[in-house]
Amino acid sequence: MDVCSPVLPSNTTKSHWQASLQLGFSRDADVTRLTERKHSGPLRVQKPLYPEGDAVCHAIIIHPPGGVVGGDQLKIAVNLAADTHALVTTPGAAKWYRSNGYTSEQHISLKLDAGARLEWLPQETIFFDDACVDLHQTIHLAADAKLITADIYCFGRTASGETYNSGKIGQHCSIYRDGKMIWHEQGSLRGGSSAMHSPLGLNGKSVSAMVLASGAMLSGEQLQVLREQTAALLSVREADALCGVTQMKSVIVARYLGNSSEVARHWLQLVWQHLRPVVIGRDAIIPRIWNT
Repeated sequence: MDVCSPVLPSNTTKSHWQASLQLGFSRDADVTRLTERKHSGPLRVQKPLYPEGDAVCHAIIIHPPGGVVGGDQLKIAVNLAADTHALVTTPGAAKWYRSNGYTSEQHISLKLDAGARLEWLPQETIFFDDACVDLHQTIHLAADAKLITADIYCFGRTASGETYNSGKIGQHCSIYRDGKMIWHEQGSLRGGSSAMHSPLGLNGKSVSAMVLASGAMLSGEQLQVLREQTAALLSVREADALCGVTQMKSVIVARYLGNSSEVARHWLQLVWQHLRPVVIGRDAIIPRIWNT
């Protein structure tokens, strides 16, 4: 029997949240506007913000229940029209609670038209012990669209002494540019499995983070500086953590593996501050919500 399959009496019923959010950004002269926002269930977007001026629209997605219960399903679709620029984040950590025998799902679809720029930067995701979660992210980029996306995953509530000993997490991410796949990654992790301790898995760590960027490449010098500065950060803040930056033909990948969500956030911000001027073409200004 699958670890996430419920065993319930035949007369038992269970209700789950089915939530969806659809956002659309359009260009109005020199302004990026949030011109489409449709929702169903507990997913919302706050009022658009412009801390960098009219060209960049900051949007904050909120999930009012504060956590995802076993069996809930979330769907988020974001479409950027030509020459728009949006930064999308969240007000705090996403929490995926224990499954109670049901698998929760999240499907994210991002579509960028010609010249569009998107920074998809949610705050950390916390998987409670016995969470069963299936995460899907599909991104379609026009030929000259630019993207930075990031995630921080925390396995268990280590601050409360909880480890991720049971449950299952599936993760799927695909990026297409002009219809051609340029990135695909998928993984499956069972709580308490050998993969959590294997050097090919979590290597005994409880927090992982990744930043993906596509649209421009770092110079050799820029890549070296980024590697040196992220390594220096960890040497001071978390000496036994691991990090690396890889640049492939059309994708830049940075990874962190450690035991501190706070260090992971600082690491992610440092990577983003290096990548944003090169990939997006703007200096990095930390969103105020990240500091609240």
